[in-house]
Amino acid sequence: MSENALAYLKEHRVALLEKLNEFLSIPSVSTDSVHKEDVDKAADFLVTYLQDINFENVEKQQTGGHPLVYAEYNGAGPDAPTVLFYGHYDVQPVDPIDKWQSDPFQPEIRDGRLYARGSSDDKGQVFMHLAVFEAYMKTEGKLPLNVKVCIEGEEEIGSENLYDVLHKKKGKFQADFAVISDSGMVAKNQPTILYGLKGFTGIEITVTGPDHDLHSGMYGGAVRNPIMALSHILSSMKNVDEVVTVKGFYDDVEPLTEEERKLIAEVPSEDFAQSTGIPETVSEKGYTPKEHTMGRPTFEVNGIYGGYQGEGTKTIIPTSATAKVTCRLVPGQDPENIQELLEKHVEKVVPKGVTVKVKKEKLSAKAYKVEPNHPLIKTAAESYTKAFGKETVYIRMGGSIPVVEWIEAIYNIPIVLLGFGTPEDRLHSPNESFPLDSFDKGMETLVYYWDKVTKV
Repeated sequence: MSENALAYLKEHRVALLEKLNEFLSIPSVSTDSVHKEDVDKAADFLVTYLQDINFENVEKQQTGGHPLVYAEYNGAGPDAPTVLFYGHYDVQPVDPIDKWQSDPFQPEIRDGRLYARGSSDDKGQVFMHLAVFEAYMKTEGKLPLNVKVCIEGEEEIGSENLYDVLHKKKGKFQADFAVISDSGMVAKNQPTILYGLKGFTGIEITVTGPDHDLHSGMYGGAVRNPIMALSHILSSMKNVDEVVTVKGFYDDVEPLTEEERKLIAEVPSEDFAQSTGIPETVSEKGYTPKEHTMGRPTFEVNGIYGGYQGEGTKTIIPTSATAKVTCRLVPGQDPENIQELLEKHVEKVVPKGVTVKVKKEKLSAKAYKVEPNHPLIKTAAESYTKAFGKETVYIRMGGSIPVVEWIEAIYNIPIVLLGFGTPEDRLHSPNESFPLDSFDKGMETLVYYWDKVTKV
C-alpha cells in the first residue's frame, strides 16, 4: 500500500503544492476580528478537502469562537486502530509587515523553502496529513486505519473553546491514540522524536506606591520607588546560577534519569551564538543548556513596565510598575500549585512602602511526557529514519502545547508528536517558511507510519 501512496505523492507534487498555496493564501488570523470571515473561509477549505477525499461526517462545528473542523474515516473496520489527528488552521498576525520579503499571504518558493504565514505553523503540516490521506484514498480507495480529524481555529489565541468541546463530546473524539504535527526537528533533515513537552503557568505582578507620579527630587529618599521595589522582588526569585529561589518550586520535579541525560546528550547542539546573537549560554547549576531547556523547569520575566518611557528624561517616582512572569514546568509540577508558591513568595518579600497585587494567568497546562521506548514512539522513529535516511534523535521540548495535556487528561491515550519544522522556520515572525525537504520527506514519514502503526 505504501508504494502506491508514495508514487501518488511524487506524481502529484506540483498539484499538491498548488492546493497548499491556496490554503496558505487565506489570511486566517484568529487574533484579529477583521479576519473573522477569512478564518471561516479556511475552515470551509478543510471541509471541502475532507469531503473530496471521502471522509465521513465532515462538520464545521461552532464553538462560541472560531469553528472547529471535524471528520471521520471508519473504512478500516472495527479491528483496526483509530487515531485522533489534531492540528490548527489559524495563524499569527504578520506584523511587522515591512519586514517580509514577500507578501505573507502570497506563497513564494525561494531557495528550497516555501515562504508564507502558516507554512510551518501549522497549515503546512496539517496539509501534509490530508495529502497523505488523499494519496491512500486515490490509490487504494481506503486508509490503513480509522481516523478522527480535529482541526481548530483558535490555537494561536490559547484554544479558548477546545477543552470544553473535547470534554463535552468525549465519545465523538475518542480514539486509541493521537497524532499531532505542530512541532519541529532539532535541525533540517534531522528526524526528531519529541517525547515530552513542558507545562506552562504565569503571574502578573503589579507594585503600587504613591497615588500619582511624584517629583523625584522632592520625594526621593522618603518614598519607595515601585520600579525599584519590583526589581527587588524579581531578583529574589532566581539567582545568578539560574536556580529558582521560590520555596517549594522544585519539590515535585521529576528528576532527569541518566538514560534521559544520555538521550539529550546525543541531540545535536544548537549554536546559540549564531541563532540568538548571545555571547555565551547560561543554565541551571549542575545541568547543561540542553538539559535545562528540555528537562528542567524555568522562570522567566517576559515583560516589565512602569514610569516614563518617552524620549529624554522625566524625573519622577512612578505610581506603579508591572512585570509579567511565566514558568515552564516539568512532569510532577502542578501549575496552580506553582502559582500559589509564586504569590506567597512575592507577598513575603515585598518591601515596605508599597503594595503588591498578583494576578494569576488563566492559561496553564501540565507537562506531558511519554516513554521514549513506547511501541508507538519507536514505530515513529523507525518511520522518520526510513524517510530521512538518518538515525532519529529523541528530545523533550521547552515549549508547551496545552492541547497535548488536555487530550491525555480527557482520553488517557498516548500522543505521538510528529513534527517536521526546522529551527530556521521563523515561527510567529516575519518571513515564516517551511523547507520543501520537510514537505516531501515528512509525507513519506507519514505513509510509513500509517502502514507500520497498524501492526503495533
